[in-house]
Amino acid sequence: MDRIGKFNIVHKLEKRKLLIAINCVAGLSIFFFGYDQGMMGGVNESPNYAIDIMKFGEHKANGGVKVTRSLLQGGIVSVYYLGTLAGCLLGGWVGDRVGRIKTIALGAVWAILGAALQTAANGSTWMICARAVNGIGTGILNAIVPVWATETATHTSRGQFVAIEFTLNIFGVVVAYWLDGLGRSKSVSPAFRWRFPIAFQIIPLIFLFIIVWFFPESPRYLTKVGREEEARYILGRLRGESGADAGLAEAEFQDIRNIAELERKTANRTSYFSMLFGIGSGKLHTGRRVQLVVWLQIMQEWIGIAGVTIYAPTIFGQAGFSPDKALWISGLNDIFYMFSTLICVFTLDRIGRRWTLYWGSVGQGIAMFLAGGFSKLAQDASNPSTKSSYGAASASMVFIFTFIFGATWLTVPWLYPAEIFPLEVRAKGNAWGVVGWSIGNGWLCLLCPVMFAAIGEKTLYIFAICNAITIPMVWALYPESNQRTLEEMNLLFAADTPWVWDAERNFALLKAQNPDLVQAARRGESVVDTEAGLAHRRRSGRNFSLVPGARGGSPEEYDEKTKA
Repeated sequence: MDRIGKFNIVHKLEKRKLLIAINCVAGLSIFFFGYDQGMMGGVNESPNYAIDIMKFGEHKANGGVKVTRSLLQGGIVSVYYLGTLAGCLLGGWVGDRVGRIKTIALGAVWAILGAALQTAANGSTWMICARAVNGIGTGILNAIVPVWATETATHTSRGQFVAIEFTLNIFGVVVAYWLDGLGRSKSVSPAFRWRFPIAFQIIPLIFLFIIVWFFPESPRYLTKVGREEEARYILGRLRGESGADAGLAEAEFQDIRNIAELERKTANRTSYFSMLFGIGSGKLHTGRRVQLVVWLQIMQEWIGIAGVTIYAPTIFGQAGFSPDKALWISGLNDIFYMFSTLICVFTLDRIGRRWTLYWGSVGQGIAMFLAGGFSKLAQDASNPSTKSSYGAASASMVFIFTFIFGATWLTVPWLYPAEIFPLEVRAKGNAWGVVGWSIGNGWLCLLCPVMFAAIGEKTLYIFAICNAITIPMVWALYPESNQRTLEEMNLLFAADTPWVWDAERNFALLKAQNPDLVQAARRGESVVDTEAGLAHRRRSGRNFSLVPGARGGSPEEYDEKTKA
């Protein structure tokens, strides 16, 4: 207890107020992530940056930038994802060793260094190195912040809190876009136009580094490293200790202890290599979980969001809009994108992760098919009025796609990795999700220009097909994590086959056979009767198992208990 500073906010706030405060800090990190992603688009349009400093372009007749060395331009942008790939692996390793708070602080410092180096860049080599350093900082933060947020939230509101964070993520993209718009003013110097947007990200990063030290460590991490008194106190502040909340924190704390003990017995390999191939993980099946989160993040890119970002200016141009008006429409699209994430805030914990992905894939797939069709019709039309009408229809499909993506696929691929991994390797597990995101983004950054140049609007059909592919993929391979505690995930993934139906059947059986293992929550309910849970809890002599049949009980008995 003495290790929790007297100025820590956990002493002042409790329950929902404390959770909201934690979510705001996590959202600050996610805001930086979004801003950093949206910033380079405007920077690349600065003549001073592209022509005078980086030397990958030349002046257009209208004063814009014509890219003459696309490989150099693409390399400066894409090396960032190489940095995030290295950073997420570092962040996961450090996060499981020294804790979530210290790792967030490390990521903030690293990103500040990268942003400062980018701001001061005077050549392409310098900028490439600075982008890589900045990517490492972003990767560290992306690996650890979702873990900290999910480990402190209740199992009934994890999705809501992470969805709010990604509203701030897209808000960061919007701020980057409109800040770049202000930079287009003729009253600012050419260097200021691109150096200021890069430097601006240092402000939230400094604030993040300072404020995070006043916030509590994850109680699950503290339990894992044996600091149980601190963990129990923080859980009490998060869940409440009086009235109807009495006993909830104790029930959850005992669940965390039980699972931590079980993981130490079941898994003996925690390196990234062992996790990737499931070596030594036993019934925890970490290798399967790694594959699920990596491919979920890769598919998040291949369903079309990266392609739409690249292709949107062309589509808006086909609609008959002038270049300046197309920029305004792109900015409005980002604002609609941001507000669409609020839908996920209210639906993700109600309909679950799987149904959120289902309806997103259906809507996005239809929008992609129609966008491609209308784009083709616009290109083939000879009448200017008809061409403009088809172009406008294609542009509207881009708005619809972006809106649906923000309400569905934007959040779930970031939430799922932070939920499903064992406590022993949760930070490393979430890092694997960031690996998938880095691969997906880097892959498409290289392929999208080639695809659009070779097959044009038919690229959108490929994205539509990818949306269709994700429906059976999610249905067969991705178990529902909604309304289940983090401690129940080991039971959910204990089946020896990858199929969802086997996972659910095995989950019900293991719950019946190990009634003392996880008592804090039932599927579909907030919390079980706490007094009954505590009354039947054995504090010693536990003999939990992830092997069906190792203890008594049956799925029928489980059903009777959950009906009671």
